Amino acid sequence: MSMQRPSDDEGGELSEINVTPLVDVMLVLLIVFIVTAPLLTQAVKVKLPKTGQTEPTPDKHVAVLAVTAGGEAMLDDKPVPLPNLEGELKALQERDPDISVQLQADRAAVFDSVAKVMASAQHSGIGKLSFVTVEQ
Repeated sequence: MSMQRPSDDEGGELSEINVTPLVDVMLVLLIVFIVTAPLLTQAVKVKLPKTGQTEPTPDKHVAVLAVTAGGEAMLDDKPVPLPNLEGELKALQERDPDISVQLQADRAAVFDSVAKVMASAQHSGIGKLSFVTVEQ
């Protein structure tokens, strides 16, 4: 009894993988994806009513915080050094808890100084911070 290796003509097992069922399954999944993808991005078309432009109601509790082109902070047209800005904003917040701060940054201002002013406003506890821009 010797161990012999089956030759190809004896009908031994093949060690190749049959990929046909795998390709069939992948094609079916691709077809399902192609059919369902447009349905997921479809939106309901609604005709919205048109109204005239309205002015927002003026907020009585507004402080204007500006950043100049040189990076200096101005609170209600008064220059405030960046280290003292957080204290000034905290004092405003304590006097009027409903205060809203409008941030106006010069176009030429470096983003680093704007980010520092925004961080000071966040650390001081200001809850309403809005950005003022100009329509082009």
